Amino acid sequence: MKPKVVHHKFPEDQYYTEKTEKKQIVLHHTVSGQKPNGDIDWWKQTAARIATCIIVSRDGTIHTLYSSEHWAHHLGIKSWIFKKLNIPSYGTNKKLNKAAIGVELDSWGGLIKRNDKFYGTGNKEIHPDKVIDYGRSIRGFRYYEKYTEKQIDSVKYLLEYWHEKYKIPIDYNPKMWELNEDALKGKRGIWTHVSFRPDKSDLHPFPPLIEMLKSLSK
Repeated sequence: MKPKVVHHKFPEDQYYTEKTEKKQIVLHHTVSGQKPNGDIDWWKQTAARIATCIIVSRDGTIHTLYSSEHWAHHLGIKSWIFKKLNIPSYGTNKKLNKAAIGVELDSWGGLIKRNDKFYGTGNKEIHPDKVIDYGRSIRGFRYYEKYTEKQIDSVKYLLEYWHEKYKIPIDYNPKMWELNEDALKGKRGIWTHVSFRPDKSDLHPFPPLIEMLKSLSK
């Protein structure tokens, strides 16, 4: 069943209307609450054209800001990261942004535990039922807010759609959860923000999400 889709009036001066070849799909999470309005308003205030074309809310609604054929900056890869992996840095961040479709999942992401309670950014308390404990630190956090079943279903819909539209491979890659040379070299496929930056924690390897990704292999 097709998820609910909401189209937003996102200013054209906040993204690039140039149509570019798409090679990668990069999954992020917002580090914010249930609705995308705050993220959209924040992006509107910046002059750097930072955005993703899609935000998936907790109820699975797909919020579309602009066509996946266009692009904006969402990776923010610093030159030292390319240098660390002996990859030419000049112009590479822009090149990757142009070829990557960015998707944000509404989530508080990494959480801090204090006095048996869990808190996200801005001291937002998260109900324990929404928390996964990995039992070890993953990119600086042991606890994360779970992605919802409806979000995962919507991401699956998007990945299958873009696979058909752009012929982007959707085979599961277990290396997407770590800094990855292939991602930084522009290899086609599904990646996460952590594939490109060691200072990011989106996405976290939530088992139901991984199960869905594995089911896509073709």
